[in-house]
Amino acid sequence: MDEKDFRQLAADIEDFVRGPGERYAEEIERTHKVPAALKQDLRDRGYLRLAAPEEYGGLGIEFPRFLELMELFSMSHASLRMIVHVHNGVWRAIDQFATDEQRKRFVLPQVSADATVAFTLTEPTAGTGADLRCSVVQEGDTYFLSGEKHLITFGVECDYWLLFARLEGTTGKDGTVALMVPRDVPGVDVKPMSETMGVRGTDHAHLVFDRAPVPVANRLGEVGRGLDVALGGFLTPSRISVAMTCVGLARRAQELAVEHAKGRTTFGKPLAARQAISFALAENATDIEAARQLTLHAARQWQAGDPAAAGLSSMAKLNAVDMLTRVTDKALQVHGGIGYWESSPIERVYRDARAQRFEEGTNEIQKTVIARDVLGAVR
Repeated sequence: MDEKDFRQLAADIEDFVRGPGERYAEEIERTHKVPAALKQDLRDRGYLRLAAPEEYGGLGIEFPRFLELMELFSMSHASLRMIVHVHNGVWRAIDQFATDEQRKRFVLPQVSADATVAFTLTEPTAGTGADLRCSVVQEGDTYFLSGEKHLITFGVECDYWLLFARLEGTTGKDGTVALMVPRDVPGVDVKPMSETMGVRGTDHAHLVFDRAPVPVANRLGEVGRGLDVALGGFLTPSRISVAMTCVGLARRAQELAVEHAKGRTTFGKPLAARQAISFALAENATDIEAARQLTLHAARQWQAGDPAAAGLSSMAKLNAVDMLTRVTDKALQVHGGIGYWESSPIERVYRDARAQRFEEGTNEIQKTVIARDVLGAVR
């Protein structure tokens, strides 16, 4: 896509976000459900296949440029952003280890939005990663899957779970497997989880498997490569994308704060004329731009295949999340007490922002990844 076409696409997305996107946001906040029309609208506009290769039916937009678009989507409702984020990202994790036959069955339908795939890693009884407790026993050409997963985004309303487990009796990375588990598999109890503080409308599932049969042919890659599918294929670029989500959400909070500061008058002066307010907005602008540039740097290094990209992705997300916390707190403070009411747009932004501290790993997980790289470099 040449620069002129890209700029037109970005302008179209911004118009959508500020127009129909806000109407969808109001409906989601009112009903606490994502309307089916939203996903269909995003699909019809081509927004769910922006990053996939052209030969897969995507638009082939390179990752750093795609993030410029994610910044725009992230200014809208968090559930709208989540749909765009997942459909433009999960296919990578599948594709890197898929056979040609698996690519036709799993990747292409996900790119075209004919299928929704839920990334299914987190467990209620274990840490995220090599501490997996979900296990499989192989009997002939079938795995029998047992265990629990929770906090699974789109885990209720999906077509497949991209699920990570281990061969029973193995430990650590050895024995981990990545499986494409059909949503209608027998032997699973799917429980919708309670509503969240923010990111309303996006369904999250608690899954309990009891010897659920999964064809061995649905395994991606070799035994022992399950975490490679999860971490390298999805989590590294996804963390960078979430960092840009923080930038977009912070940008929206800043816009709302600036608008309020210019329009609100106290003691004969607009708030914007008061140094305490103007300095807070100046700090916000600096914070946002710094996070944006670190995120784009991480994206470019991942695109280039730099081994340091995993550490950079954690740096980008850690920095962006902390930035978002500061920016949204100041933006709400600029609004004064009225900002705490649901009638104020900043109230939703503030709630949605808190979720970014958990998505794709907590701040503590990011620090662990970064520290491992730092200490390894020292050694």
